[in-house]
Amino acid sequence: MTVRQRTEEIERLTLSPYATLSENSRGRVRPEAPDELRPAFQRDRDRVIHCKAFRRLKQKTQVFLSPEGDLYRTRLTHTLEVSQIARTIARALRLNEDLTEAIALAHDLGHTPFGHAGERALNKLSPGGFTHYRQSLRVVDYLEKNGEGLNLSWEVRNGIITHTKGHWAATAEGKIVRLADQIAFVNHDIEDAIRAGVLREDALPKEPVRVLGDTKSRRITAMIQSIVNNGGEGQIGFDAEIGEAFAELRSFMYSTVYVDKTAKAEEQKVEKLVAELYERLLAHPDLMPNFYLQIAYREGADRAVTDYISGMSDEFATRVFEEYFVPRKWHVL
Repeated sequence: MTVRQRTEEIERLTLSPYATLSENSRGRVRPEAPDELRPAFQRDRDRVIHCKAFRRLKQKTQVFLSPEGDLYRTRLTHTLEVSQIARTIARALRLNEDLTEAIALAHDLGHTPFGHAGERALNKLSPGGFTHYRQSLRVVDYLEKNGEGLNLSWEVRNGIITHTKGHWAATAEGKIVRLADQIAFVNHDIEDAIRAGVLREDALPKEPVRVLGDTKSRRITAMIQSIVNNGGEGQIGFDAEIGEAFAELRSFMYSTVYVDKTAKAEEQKVEKLVAELYERLLAHPDLMPNFYLQIAYREGADRAVTDYISGMSDEFATRVFEEYFVPRKWHVL
């Protein structure tokens, strides 16, 4: 018996009847021989952690564009918080932690530079529209490893594409990640907004604070506990009181912080930067690396430019914009 087979046996003996067992995965687009050490979903998690798109998340905006200070979230720290919350829930419900973590770590790989401002800009420009969750699936299916993709299992791919809206995931683990994403971003965005002076803590709506708690930790704990208490029959969701309180808190954030003039003052610049880059690269595809030129040849320049820009970090996108549009000083030889 290999290490992987022993791990799969432990899953059979210890996980909930509602868990997704590694040995029961629907498989990969390109069949692969099983690994001797790692079950399928652990293998997927490792592939995500080691891919280039995951590393780029450290320089992609979460909410606040280029904030001063090291304590504000980036897309990477958001991803890690989602993973931690999701794993806590999965462990408590005896679901598959490897699958849960693989989906959580991969869910935002396709996010643009400059957060949702960049996503909205690309959505206006791309002929087929743009959403980060579809792009995340394209990253793992195709863009990583120079066109080979990561060849992830069906269950992880399903969790990625359903993590934001539309149909819920086919697995309980994927459903957990969708809720963990919301729990994470609302609560850490509150903390970042207070730190930035955009939000006063006493301005939070009173009923959600009463129900969920008056600190980030208490709110997250209350929501996790609700999901765990409610998950005895394989259901993944909040009880009614917690769900209503969270919905009110989330609506408050969307009507205040996420539209705050101070927090969003730079976003018009993002739209211009992304639009200028898009038009320049569309007119001159040869400015892109050879990999994207090949995409342009096979799928069209719009597709290639969208892939290239969406993969940029904030810093790289700014640097490329300056190279194309900001005059350089003339140095006399």
